[in-house]
Amino acid sequence: MNWMRGCVRLSRRYVHTAKNDGDLNRDFFAQLWMADKKKPKHYGKGKYKVLKSSGSGETFVDGRTLFGFLERSFSAASIASEKSYDKIKSNLKQPPTSQSVTGTLKPISSEESKVAPLLARSNLLITRDIEWANLVLGFEQENRYAIVDVCYPQAPVGFIREQSNVIARQLLRLRRPFIASISDGLGNELFRVRRPFWWITSSIYADINEEEIGVVHRRWHLWRRIYDLYLGNKQFAVVENPGFWNWTFTLKDIEGNVLAEIDRDWRGFGFEILTDAGQYVIRFGSADSSVGPTGVQELNVTRSLTLSERAVAVALAVSLDNDYFSRHGGWGFPFMGVDE
Repeated sequence: MNWMRGCVRLSRRYVHTAKNDGDLNRDFFAQLWMADKKKPKHYGKGKYKVLKSSGSGETFVDGRTLFGFLERSFSAASIASEKSYDKIKSNLKQPPTSQSVTGTLKPISSEESKVAPLLARSNLLITRDIEWANLVLGFEQENRYAIVDVCYPQAPVGFIREQSNVIARQLLRLRRPFIASISDGLGNELFRVRRPFWWITSSIYADINEEEIGVVHRRWHLWRRIYDLYLGNKQFAVVENPGFWNWTFTLKDIEGNVLAEIDRDWRGFGFEILTDAGQYVIRFGSADSSVGPTGVQELNVTRSLTLSERAVAVALAVSLDNDYFSRHGGWGFPFMGVDE
């Protein structure tokens, strides 16, 4: 309990802006990782098993192998720590939404009602956790992200956790298939994104209650970064990034009107060159006037995206991180990790 209080007190020191988030999250997540490492760990003497995720068909290694040992050593995950977190999270509360769940944001299905506490927000700051095994040994770990509403920076409003085969991660790297679980700040799963193995262009799917609601298809281009976003079979947005040093990905409708924006923040030279811990801001529009000033430049949009469309936009952010801003292990700038 003490480590959790320490992390919460640490997070209250910061005020998020679009330009100074690098200092915030570098310290916050380093401290969070250290607190996680100090939690008690219980490694049983029984046989390890090969696990399968429910309904996904994906296989995950948990055995007496070098890969299994590294995975368990650096992830600091154990049954005991998970139970401890379950007790802690029962006393936590999900931060309130920064946009009213009315009008376009009013849920029209049980699926949208489920994701509203996470996605009915004006700005989402998504920060990838530091992968120490990748940094030190070049061992590819599962990606983990924390989601913060800049209007309520005291605590995360959600988390993203990749689930993939440990051997496939080492061999296929950025082309590996994976499933990512998106949960709220209490750890309750809200929806998932699926990214199959790809060869030339990637695709990523958004699922709520095991039902596919949308997909993002990447279009091949020599240097431009083009994505088509679909809700069901209908395209609702396109991203046409000029490439190279441009790290702003604007979602536009068929008439070229701005719907949302995903910015990849520069977090400092040393942090960028040494780690894969990228940071992204998804801008959905303006916060409600009752929230008060946030210190973040609001995005003027033609219309507000629906909750289902926002789930697809989150899937796009995960795909961008894996397509362009993840390294292969070793050294190099994040914008050089382009796989064509």
